[in-house]
Amino acid sequence: MKINLKLEHGFTLIELLVVISVIGVLAGVVLFAVNPQGQIRRASDAQRKSDLRQIQSALEMYRADVGSYPDTSQLSACGGSLVNGTTTYLSKIPCDPLTHNAYSYTGIGSPATTYQIIACLQDTTDPQKDSSNVSPCVGGTTNWSYTVKNP
Repeated sequence: MKINLKLEHGFTLIELLVVISVIGVLAGVVLFAVNPQGQIRRASDAQRKSDLRQIQSALEMYRADVGSYPDTSQLSACGGSLVNGTTTYLSKIPCDPLTHNAYSYTGIGSPATTYQIIACLQDTTDPQKDSSNVSPCVGGTTNWSYTVKNP
């Protein structure tokens, strides 16, 4: 009696899926480990943009009630509040997440009929950055301006 054992060579589908999954997980970990600072910069910039939208909403409510925007001195204190009489429009003015300084707010006109708020982004490749870098964001290789104006 002769027994023929036929050996097949190759990998099963499950083995291939396991290997591909492991490679994918390792690639993801390596990509995050290679550029964690980029992720941190983008997260800080997202916070800055959110802060500016929050300030912008408060400014629009202020204008709807008062008829003009607040002057520059009313929004210059980081951590302060935007109040008119007994109405609080912003209980705590947001601060930059990195420097903990106030964002640059300018009420234009007397009374202010327009405004601009400027934050300095850390990601100089951000597609939403200003087309030209403006003060106070100097040194366009390390930061770049992002401006919000009245709608």
